[in-house]
Amino acid sequence: MRSLVIDQGNTSTKVGVFDGDDLVLCQRLPSFTVEAVAQIAELHSVEATIFSTVVEQTESFLSHLRKALPNFLLLDADTPLPIENLYATPQTLGRDRLAVCVGANYLKPNTNLLVIDAGTAVTYDIVNDRNQYVGGNISLGLEMRAKALNAYTSKLPKVDFPEAIPFCGTTTETALQAGILYGLVGEIDGFIDSFSAVYPNLSVFLTGGSAFYFERRLKNAIFADDKLLLIGLNRILTFRG
Repeated sequence: MRSLVIDQGNTSTKVGVFDGDDLVLCQRLPSFTVEAVAQIAELHSVEATIFSTVVEQTESFLSHLRKALPNFLLLDADTPLPIENLYATPQTLGRDRLAVCVGANYLKPNTNLLVIDAGTAVTYDIVNDRNQYVGGNISLGLEMRAKALNAYTSKLPKVDFPEAIPFCGTTTETALQAGILYGLVGEIDGFIDSFSAVYPNLSVFLTGGSAFYFERRLKNAIFADDKLLLIGLNRILTFRG
């Protein structure tokens, strides 16, 4: 089956086309429109679609999507999943958090998993070796930390993050870059250590738009996969049948 998976995030929209389990197209849309995704669906002879969004959408917009895309599925709290969801408030759980966990569980089933999604926010989510989503934590991402330091101080500038950042800053700009980046590196390693003490033989997946900043700087071993969310969405869609 050819499937279209759409993930609308806070800052961009990623789409993927799968032929069975094989990802044959992956791209970011400069702007998300119904016409753009409908054109992709038609071009690739898509038979089913899943849409995940962290953006509040109107029923009118969703109705437009349903009409334009084949066998449309909106990922929500009531969507059947291939893992058991133990979250106390499933209605408030981010769909992207669920999807990356499903993706990791598909790649390594029956295993204790920590899934770290480093994007606008950084999320830490646990799936246990009984294929149950347990829960997790949410923290500030790189850009949010940089914006907060700029917004809540009178003299600190807003900084960007080049790939090469020294561990010890020698200017105010590099001090901010290093403090934010390596502070988050320490946080991630700390969470990995803490969760590993609770969940034996923990496998750690790292994904998200900022993941490349961390994969070579962490002391812990991780699996880095920037397609994890798309894989998870496709798995949810095929699980529905």
